[in-house]
Amino acid sequence: MSANIDVEETLQPIPESQRTTKVSGQFWIWAGANIAPINWVLGALGINMGLGIADTLIVLVVGNLIGMGLFGLFVLLGQKTGVTGMLLGRSVFGRRGNYLPSAIQALVVIGWCAVNTWIVLDLVIALLGQLGWLDPAAHNYGWKIAVATLIMGVQVAVSLAGYKAIAAFEKWTVPPTIAVLVLMSAFAWFFLDIDWSYAGPADAILSGPERIVAMSGVMTAIGIGWGITWLTYAADYSRFVSTTVRKKKLYLASALGQFLPVVWLGVLGASLATKNGTVDPGQLIVENFGVLAIPVLLLVLHGPIATNVLNIYSFSVAAQALDLKVGRKKLNVLVGVLSLGAAIFFIYSEDAATTLDAWLVGVVGWVATWGAIMLVHYYLFEKNSTRFGHLFDGIGSKRLPDLNGRAYVAFAMGLIFTWLFLNGMVPALQGFAAQALGGLDLSWLAGGFAAGITYYLLARNSHKKWLDIQQAPAPTAIDAGEPVVVS
Repeated sequence: MSANIDVEETLQPIPESQRTTKVSGQFWIWAGANIAPINWVLGALGINMGLGIADTLIVLVVGNLIGMGLFGLFVLLGQKTGVTGMLLGRSVFGRRGNYLPSAIQALVVIGWCAVNTWIVLDLVIALLGQLGWLDPAAHNYGWKIAVATLIMGVQVAVSLAGYKAIAAFEKWTVPPTIAVLVLMSAFAWFFLDIDWSYAGPADAILSGPERIVAMSGVMTAIGIGWGITWLTYAADYSRFVSTTVRKKKLYLASALGQFLPVVWLGVLGASLATKNGTVDPGQLIVENFGVLAIPVLLLVLHGPIATNVLNIYSFSVAAQALDLKVGRKKLNVLVGVLSLGAAIFFIYSEDAATTLDAWLVGVVGWVATWGAIMLVHYYLFEKNSTRFGHLFDGIGSKRLPDLNGRAYVAFAMGLIFTWLFLNGMVPALQGFAAQALGGLDLSWLAGGFAAGITYYLLARNSHKKWLDIQQAPAPTAIDAGEPVVVS
């Protein structure tokens, strides 16, 4: 076990001898990350934004089929290369040029860790109120901060132990939470008055172009957008899977581990929201499951922990890609402190739906852009590559560009087009093109295509000289020299 901890403490290749041939761990990791209250809140978000239940479910199913399909491709990259998601960017953005994407990912992970903790606090307080332990009508800021601190402490403790502990935690805790989820779903769908024909607010049922526009916005937030937000995490965990495991087997285990709970919980949240139109997790659940307060409370507390152990772990490897001379365990503690501070900030937020939507579309914009560039590079330019040791080279290595300006141009182009076609709930996130199209949100598509096509056109020839160097037998020592800037 000590050897495994050493391998994870600093960034280094995961040797084949320390990889697993089982894919069940990948299924439980991704399933556990998505059996969380935020996913029933995402389903309710579609209802809150004016859609009927049929349209919300179409967005959930179709969007996540596409999003999780893309996610599976990044899972395979981790298995193939044995490196983390952010380290993959060194071949694309450059040895030090990769600092920006790594820093963005580290900040995004802090935000996710805070959001996932914050999103359950109202629900925990409401359930404790249902049990008569406190007054749910009060602000309860002290209680919320205390619960957030407790949850964050458990999350950090699990992440500290590394990949094997995370996989074991998900394997043994997810099945009982699924049992509670089955109980909740059966109670909701067979004993509550769910309006399965709900078409939207009685005084504002959408039709024609308005309906398509609303569906496009929800697609960005909870459909394709939700699936692709996991692209940056995928390789962090699949790097522990042996290259002898069939790609199809790994792909399906990981993608289904994401898809099934996301859609299941999304359907549950959307169906419950037809009763009151809210996305507030406390009101959404307690009004419907008050009699099941104890088992629901256990599921709720498990949700952010199962999700955030991945966030905390991924923060540490993203931060290490910045060449920080700090071990993974210390970084785990650091992200716990920073995320707790952000969660406390969210506690005082007034509008949960607006806050969540703004956060989601912001993350989608960055991931769609980064993901498109990475797909072009590794599935077109480097599809036949077999050596990846250069990704661990130090600063100044002759096997990596120091800064790849072409990738940065593509990245900027992707962000610009993402914003142009974005139609978020916050005015600052409403681009000119989306407004010209009557609010139609095609941000993830426009940003991804713009970034991918730009990178392909700019780098289709220049990348070849680097591939020749990188695929040559590794030198006995890392070549050092003056940093190279690719203009």
